[in-house]
Amino acid sequence: MHDFVLRELKNADLKKELNSIGFDKSYVTKAVEKFEYKNIKIYSLTPAQANILKQTAISAGADCATHREVITGKAEKSDCILGASVSQIKKIAEKLKFQPFGLKELGEKLITASSTTEKRCRIVGILNITDNSFSDGGMYNDFENAKKHLLEMIDDGADIIDIGAESTKPYSHAVSAEEQLRKLLPVIDFAKDKITISIDTRSSIVAEECIKSGADIINDVSGFDYDEKMPDIIAKYHVPVIIQHCKGMPENMQNCPQYEDVIEEIFLALKHKIDFARSKGIEKIIIDPGIGFGKTRENNFEILKRCEEFKSLGYPVMLGISRKSFLNLTGEDNLIKDIYTTALNTIAIEHGIDYIRVHNVKMHTKLIEIVENFKK
Repeated sequence: MHDFVLRELKNADLKKELNSIGFDKSYVTKAVEKFEYKNIKIYSLTPAQANILKQTAISAGADCATHREVITGKAEKSDCILGASVSQIKKIAEKLKFQPFGLKELGEKLITASSTTEKRCRIVGILNITDNSFSDGGMYNDFENAKKHLLEMIDDGADIIDIGAESTKPYSHAVSAEEQLRKLLPVIDFAKDKITISIDTRSSIVAEECIKSGADIINDVSGFDYDEKMPDIIAKYHVPVIIQHCKGMPENMQNCPQYEDVIEEIFLALKHKIDFARSKGIEKIIIDPGIGFGKTRENNFEILKRCEEFKSLGYPVMLGISRKSFLNLTGEDNLIKDIYTTALNTIAIEHGIDYIRVHNVKMHTKLIEIVENFKK
């Protein structure tokens, strides 16, 4: 009797695997699309749209799950889950071009959702010029120390430096715009010709003055919830903005945060914020699901595990886990926290996250170098 040996391929380089069995090299790139499988959730379709999508999927050899009452027309709306290979998704999208009810647009979005592009993860170095930040409060509050640390992070390989003069750790309180600007403006003036500068602020006043002084990006951890004038300032100066999800404000965000479905709720909240930003004329957007901002420890790990899902929103994703309390390392020094941060950020990088916000730039520069070599 033949001894059948089976090995499931998990996270394998499919192109390499196909070549290894002697597959036709002229067709290997196209063939990879047949083996790369995706499950895509599509929100709020009408019964007609859902039925057409399901039948189109079946005709391509794939499938689509819908609400059980779609077939009867009793469900007013249905979320759907399309399960298909990349090759099948392209066939489905092509067929949807000729369908009514706006499904041509859905087909176009499916093509975008199924495409994969590999880009190097960028490092955002954290520079807290505060006296109460959770891991390094007071270390760089002095201008000279801030300059020294900024230059160290540039030398260590940072792509962006995110500078903040207001701690937004749990139970912290707002800092006036005047106090933030007193600290920020000299550092911006020193750094502006040396590296891309992001300003971590919720204040539209701080944002505007920093942009005028040479800042390149605004990182609003409240996602426009703190200052209603922030979107207008971003639109006025056409700068990129990092829109973060935060449930509540620092003063209360960790008071028993609850979600029915943490990933879906964050995803839809960020979608709403993106739509609002675009209605204001803002196009340059980075999103951040906000680990540690109104989340339980379990929520934070779920976000990390499924962080790739946020890329479906169509914008670059940033993740910030550096030294945060969900690591459960209270009492340990920063080096230990950085080691565990780096280990977990390997997951983020493997999932194609575009930006990681970190305290220890040198360690993460080496990590990215190792991961990039691993992918070759």
